[in-house]
Amino acid sequence: MTARKSPAANDEKRTTTIRKPHLRGRGPHFPVLDNIVQYEFEPGYVAFTMPSPKRLRVQVGPMIVADTTKALVFQESDHLPVYYFPMSDVREEFLLPSRTITEDPFKGTATHYSLNTGITLVEDGAWRYLDPVKGCPPIADYISFYWPKMTHWFEEDEEIFVHARDPFRRVDCLPSSRRVQVILDGEQVADSRRGVFLFETGHPVRHYLPISDTRLDMFSPSRYISRCPYKGISNYYHVTTQKKRHENLVWYYPEPVHEAERIKGLVCFHHELVDKILVDGVEIAKEATAASDGYF
Repeated sequence: MTARKSPAANDEKRTTTIRKPHLRGRGPHFPVLDNIVQYEFEPGYVAFTMPSPKRLRVQVGPMIVADTTKALVFQESDHLPVYYFPMSDVREEFLLPSRTITEDPFKGTATHYSLNTGITLVEDGAWRYLDPVKGCPPIADYISFYWPKMTHWFEEDEEIFVHARDPFRRVDCLPSSRRVQVILDGEQVADSRRGVFLFETGHPVRHYLPISDTRLDMFSPSRYISRCPYKGISNYYHVTTQKKRHENLVWYYPEPVHEAERIKGLVCFHHELVDKILVDGVEIAKEATAASDGYF
């Protein structure tokens, strides 16, 4: 009978990085992954930074409070990516120490700051980890800003929305002649062979269709808008069937960012909220998203 090794023995042999050299060819080819060190107290959790070569700017009111080409993209398990700015490229005269302190097991104690430009005051708009815990990337000389509290964010000269763009995420917009049918309350509300299928890492496929291939007579404009870091600002339509009115069921991008230009003006139905979507007669399985329960 073979003796089982103790957990301590297994720990001694466990490598600290998340990728094994002999397996590197099997996954995404990102050299940065070779240097990621896991936390000793929770090995499955990782955090790492990547340099961003983009010029990044943060604006509060009419004032630019940070302007850099040396930012870091902070990647962390179960979190959206976050931009961290070197203190040397931040207008420190706008920073006011706050009494707010927060604790994070994977980064340490965060010191918070308000921003006062002399024109605009933003309370608790930024934070720093002056003494990061062991295992956290070296971010002591960097600061980050609460995205929704800032007035504008820019990558180079393009405004970006919601959160930092993830360099590991890809968006492909591909024209397709496959037939797309959308069924809502038992009625066919769209039928098209002129769609653009949008494939976005980690998200369901979205089917963008010419509005002329939909039941436009059921549509009414909505005042609701949403923002996406990868596609831009979207507008919405309500859809009213014989049974009920479905608010904000359809969206479109009047002026999408360059990478998503192919979906300009095309409309997309919330797959999660319609009866079904068929592609070439085959019903597409619904995936759970934030919109599955009517929230988006």
